[in-house]
Amino acid sequence: ESVRDLLNSETGFFPFDACRFEDTTTILYNRDHLVFIELKDKGEPGRDPGYDVAVEKVVTMLMSNGVRLRGAVRVFRPHGSDRLSDFARAQEPFRYLEAGKVTYIINVHHVVELAEEPSAL
Repeated sequence: ESVRDLLNSETGFFPFDACRFEDTTTILYNRDHLVFIELKDKGEPGRDPGYDVAVEKVVTMLMSNGVRLRGAVRVFRPHGSDRLSDFARAQEPFRYLEAGKVTYIINVHHVVELAEEPSAL
């Protein structure tokens, strides 16, 4: 199970094992308040079925905590329904943002502004 699948599987709290001073403790995090996370496994998005054929959009996102992220999102929709607005309206709240050497999972409920970058000519 991927981290994104875990976050999208249900609502409410999820457990996270945290190491503190050579001791491990379990912390419960509320999904609704999670803005974004950085994945240790940056290859996780590529294991999604259809990843290679999904439309890639380079975007900037202003998050509710004031952080601006830039990277690529994949739109897994049929041709004609593969716009950035279709990505924004998709049902799953947690989505991937691939930003070079870093991969994030963002909570779309915390995206204040979403803009597609102009394509290079």
